[in-house]
Amino acid sequence: MKPLLLLLAALGLLATQARAGVTKDTFGTTRDGASVERYTLKNQRGLVAKIITLGGIITELHVPDRAGQLADIALGFDTVAEYEEHNGTVYFGCITGRVANRIAGGKFELDGKSYTLDLHPKTSFHLHGGLKGFSKVIWKAEIITDPRGPALRLTYLSKDGDQGFPGNLTTAVTHVLTEDGALVIEYVATTDKATPVNLTNHTYFNLAGAGSGTVLDHRLTLHAQRYLETDADMVPTGKLLPVAGTAFDFTKGEVIGRRTAQIAIGGYDHAYVLADKPRPKPVLAAEVHEPKSGRLMRVLTNEPGVQLYTATYTTPLKGKRGTSYDRFHGFCLETQHHPDSVHHAAFPNTILRAGQTYRTTTVHQFTTR
Repeated sequence: MKPLLLLLAALGLLATQARAGVTKDTFGTTRDGASVERYTLKNQRGLVAKIITLGGIITELHVPDRAGQLADIALGFDTVAEYEEHNGTVYFGCITGRVANRIAGGKFELDGKSYTLDLHPKTSFHLHGGLKGFSKVIWKAEIITDPRGPALRLTYLSKDGDQGFPGNLTTAVTHVLTEDGALVIEYVATTDKATPVNLTNHTYFNLAGAGSGTVLDHRLTLHAQRYLETDADMVPTGKLLPVAGTAFDFTKGEVIGRRTAQIAIGGYDHAYVLADKPRPKPVLAAEVHEPKSGRLMRVLTNEPGVQLYTATYTTPLKGKRGTSYDRFHGFCLETQHHPDSVHHAAFPNTILRAGQTYRTTTVHQFTTR
């Protein structure tokens, strides 16, 4: 390479390194007058993740295609008001908890005591931690030093009785944008009284770019041999069914939209079994490839399950930067314990007790093919 080109390349690298790190600005104000901060994580390769303190929402995630062009692949909104209006239905990008997914009847028993939770509107189940669950509260943010790359830690104290759950639960969620092109999400929680805990992130991905249309042409490989049978409310019955020979089989890789017509609800909102119990460290659970851009996302987790959701219930919405979202315009791979585990003793345990520490990690690796 000629000296001038070498100099320009060096200057470009230095400029990228100078911009790498974490910056903070104000995203907006809630209807209650609380300030919502936005943190921008950028690594030395130029990948960008933007996270707000409302719900710990990932509002943007910019990753390169096979030509090196960045695109925002996370569905979301431009304003706090839009998140407040819609995040009780679509849950774009947020932390969900204390208990992600469904709890049948909004009730459970623990150590001989009955607990009553709120029901999701017009349903018979509790969903994603309640009407003011983790997706709707303001988290405390702290920029931290991590050898893997730019990092942000979010913390929240959910007090005893919050949304009907017992115990004071302290939760920390750390996001790391690694220098090798991954977004790592690490969850840690402790409690002073036994309580169910099942945390996940609810980002809707479109690897062609948020607002670019459906994800039905994305090819999904999902390393799960079984899925959970559900009732009409999509609440697990307790039976684990084999995926082999069904429209739920992605073990060898399949285009997401090829068999949606075979599903009773017209798309996917189903829990898959990755393992009989949590693993000691994250292992490959799924990979998704978008053929036109070449973007490839691999998902690694130590969780025993993952919920595949293809925006099956989404109705037309105004998205970021003048785009629009509709049914099948994104997919979620929500790593978690099985839904409604409090009612199924055979499912992996979701009860956290005083003196124990809840830990789980999910890694989203981005590359191209």
